[in-house]
Amino acid sequence: MTDLPNSVSIREVGPRDGLQNEEPIPVDAKVRLLDALSGTGVRRIEAVSFVHPKAIPQMADADEVWQRARKAEGVRYSALVPNTRGAQRALAAEFTEIEVVVSASDTHNRRNVNRSTDESLDDIAELIDLLHGASARVEVIVATSFGCPYEGDIDPRRVAGIVDRVVRDGADRVAFGDTTGMATPRRVRELLTAVRDSNAHVPVLLHFHNTRGTALANLLTALELGVTEFDASVGGLGGCPYAPGASGNLATEEAVHMLHDMGIDTGIDLDALIEVAELAEELLGKKLPSGVLRAGPRTRLTPLPG
Repeated sequence: MTDLPNSVSIREVGPRDGLQNEEPIPVDAKVRLLDALSGTGVRRIEAVSFVHPKAIPQMADADEVWQRARKAEGVRYSALVPNTRGAQRALAAEFTEIEVVVSASDTHNRRNVNRSTDESLDDIAELIDLLHGASARVEVIVATSFGCPYEGDIDPRRVAGIVDRVVRDGADRVAFGDTTGMATPRRVRELLTAVRDSNAHVPVLLHFHNTRGTALANLLTALELGVTEFDASVGGLGGCPYAPGASGNLATEEAVHMLHDMGIDTGIDLDALIEVAELAEELLGKKLPSGVLRAGPRTRLTPLPG
């Protein structure tokens, strides 16, 4: 069996990616969720995105949420930006870890930002220069890396070509988004193989959706290939407003539950995380799809009658 890592870094994306596909909730609720997650032992949190309120109304109050949030020591917070204006807002808010997104699918990219993939890559090159000039680190997220709801399969070589471009332009890290849950273990292996042929040194993060029930299998495959950084969303919150059928992200507590049982450390308190998932249900007023939230960890026993 392939040697597995001793530890894994999970970036919690519920406060941004999770909430952007839900009905808007008040600032107080967003701050409660963000602060509660900061107390679970998670080391990285995607806190907000600085987007136009007409594009993503759920993130219209990002400045206020971030201003009011408790910034826990030892937690690295990041923000997503779509353009120069968003980057300027993120820098003004003193973020030093910033994400930008481009879709491997030209059709999805046009639906998302009304530009071709190549046009977005040109914009990202300028954003990288701007953000590096302010001493911020830039992660480029390649959405629809494993397939597009409009175009179907995406050739891994196309994704690898995008990585070649953004690395040349100075990206500090790359991430691959399974935007509508089209990834399978086979496709995870094919994509990582293609990317590593020319960029084996670049830090990689994977972002899986559980739309078709393959998220944990995909995570395990990536682990076996040496990946140690993943996105996950408390309770399985999230999706994509510009991709039909993009149901929730991999639930953080499901990933942590499996990893801990495998002896892989995440630094996260699973019981505390489940409590935050319960809080998220309360704040949103709906049931979330996480199986571990419903059933509890495998160590939770059922008392006998009487």
